[in-house]
Amino acid sequence: MGVQDVSAVYYDPYDVGIDADPYPVFRRMREETPLYYNAPHDFYALSRFADVEQGLLDAKTFISGRGGIIELIRADIEMPPGVLIFEDAPVHTVHRRLLSRVFSPRRVAELEPKIREFCVNSLDSLVGAGEFDFIADLGAQMPMRVIGMLLGIPEQDQEAVRDHTDRNLRTEAGEPMVVTENFIDGAMFGEYIDWRAEHPSDDIMTELLQAEFEDETGAVRRLTRDELLTYIAVVAGAGNETTTRLIGWAGKVLCDHPDQRRELVEDRSLIPGAIEELLRFETPAPHMARVTSRDVELHGETVPEGSIVLMIPASANHDDRRFPDGDRFDIHRRDGQPLTFGFGVHLCLGAALARLEGRVALDEVLNRFPTWEVDRARARLAPASTVRGWETLPAVVP
Repeated sequence: MGVQDVSAVYYDPYDVGIDADPYPVFRRMREETPLYYNAPHDFYALSRFADVEQGLLDAKTFISGRGGIIELIRADIEMPPGVLIFEDAPVHTVHRRLLSRVFSPRRVAELEPKIREFCVNSLDSLVGAGEFDFIADLGAQMPMRVIGMLLGIPEQDQEAVRDHTDRNLRTEAGEPMVVTENFIDGAMFGEYIDWRAEHPSDDIMTELLQAEFEDETGAVRRLTRDELLTYIAVVAGAGNETTTRLIGWAGKVLCDHPDQRRELVEDRSLIPGAIEELLRFETPAPHMARVTSRDVELHGETVPEGSIVLMIPASANHDDRRFPDGDRFDIHRRDGQPLTFGFGVHLCLGAALARLEGRVALDEVLNRFPTWEVDRARARLAPASTVRGWETLPAVVP
């Protein structure tokens, strides 16, 4: 089947009603219109696992250099160098290689004691209070502390940095995100970079300041100040948002599945599998935009060069063709890796860190609160088109 009339199946990433529970729409897209076209917003969408996986892998046909978000592509603004998630080869290859040193498996593993300490500091004072908020009390705290520590942001400034990056992603309900020329704005990090240049330390900022690399022209050099500012802004934003959403979904989904939560309380070795299943079942970044570099045939239809194509991992991760009974949550599922962190050359560099943060956070929550009930009347989804998760998720605990 090819493109269908939008009256038959309608998907709109800005529709608040759809966003509350997009999975019935995703299922219809996969089955009825695997190549979907939205006329009002002028984009195509791929929803099946095989199509999304192949689309993310084929970075030459489905390019990122125009921006990985519909609103950014529409704004047609020039991305500053260093926004590697919105770059194509060869520049992307150079910048990714530089940053991959920072997120090596060894360096990520070494962070576990500090991540646990941040969780303990957030949760200990809540014991006996009768309730806590998965977002305000943990999800908005621990990831911020971790990325702040990695970057070398002073503790007293970390909340301001988090709030600044969050504001860029927020939207009015039902409306596209507003994009300005300084959407990727690293100016607020200038003072920190200047300080680190004079006072080097064991953090990402110092490492990037001192790193020498061969750029796409073959020149061996260090990052310019503008490149550094952009790098720091990208890492700060990515390091906060996804893990915050993951922690919120852990609270909601495990409340909905108390038997599986009880299994996790009794057997902590199940936590890594549970985090992987949470990432599949409720994908924090539901879609990624690309632009076609040529005409491409998909499901019997021609998608013209220059078209926006929305890859939807949140749908692909529920595809029964890849994950049998994909709409069912199961911490014992071992069907393979979901597309939550992308695929191919743009696979998220922070994936291992996000998984580690999720595992430690869930373990520490279960240490103190083996049961909880979400206060659904006060729970609220975040108004953002690029990520999907909770703005607030209060839970009542015994």
